[in-house]
Amino acid sequence: MTKTRNDLPQTRGETLLTDSGLETTLIFNDGFDLPQFAAYTLLETTEGRRALKSYFRRHLAIAADHGVGFLLEAPTWRASRDWGERLGHDPDRMARFNRDAIALLADLRAETPAVRPVVISGNIGPRGDGYVPDTAMTEDEAQAYHAEQIGWLAATDADMVTAVTLGTVAEGVGVIRAARAANIPVVVSYTTETDGRLPDGTPLGQALEETDARTDGAAAYFMVNCAHPDHFRPALEAGHGWLARIGGVRANASRMSHAELDEAEALDDGNPAELGRDYARLRRLLTNLTVLGGCCGTDHRHVEAMADCCLHGTSA
Repeated sequence: MTKTRNDLPQTRGETLLTDSGLETTLIFNDGFDLPQFAAYTLLETTEGRRALKSYFRRHLAIAADHGVGFLLEAPTWRASRDWGERLGHDPDRMARFNRDAIALLADLRAETPAVRPVVISGNIGPRGDGYVPDTAMTEDEAQAYHAEQIGWLAATDADMVTAVTLGTVAEGVGVIRAARAANIPVVVSYTTETDGRLPDGTPLGQALEETDARTDGAAAYFMVNCAHPDHFRPALEAGHGWLARIGGVRANASRMSHAELDEAEALDDGNPAELGRDYARLRRLLTNLTVLGGCCGTDHRHVEAMADCCLHGTSA
């Protein structure tokens, strides 16, 4: 059965929490080695699967405590063909990783009846380095590349797909066209530098408007991720109609630039309470902001602070 954006509760105004910095938590807090930042490799072992479930359960518990739903994002950010090849995994094995990731989330949804609704998203990452637009694909090339992973995910229990940390409009357009062809709702999340522009220099608002124009507005909504609110808030404050298309934010805890984060040897987890207050400010700017979660350096503490500030108006 074809799934549509209208099947997603967050597009109908229902607030959903989501998780935080999966890879940074697993590496810096849990001590896992994740070559190429590929969390999907943990699906191969009992220990790895246990760690993934523990991570998501911590976040689901926050949703249960606050009486809201949850968006489960699969650990498949690196589970596409090019990244798999770097780790010695052929396409058949990558297809299995994607299926196994969604199955793990489906199990978590079934075992957590106290949280409803729970939406399952197949997570997609950039073909290259999201911080550096080093893989300059055309829209057609991006569609052809991402269609493979989207096809794997569309054949599972995933309710939607979300492409995060994208740095070019062409890649966002390609993802959306591939998802539309696969009949699965899609969200595109762009990352910004400290100046509020995409890594390729496109202003955030222009990127959203161009993406919509080239895809007939087919994305369920847009998100911003992997940047601190201070980096993109000025762009939002100067924005207009495109602000209504932003339905989610997964910000970094750190104010460091992408280049600084790449070189950092220690995790900068910022200040959870401060980040929670930042999200409350963002919600006043973004009237359709319904998906709240974190990115690099954040963990369950940051998500709890977001929930406290945005859902209950506390000062965290």
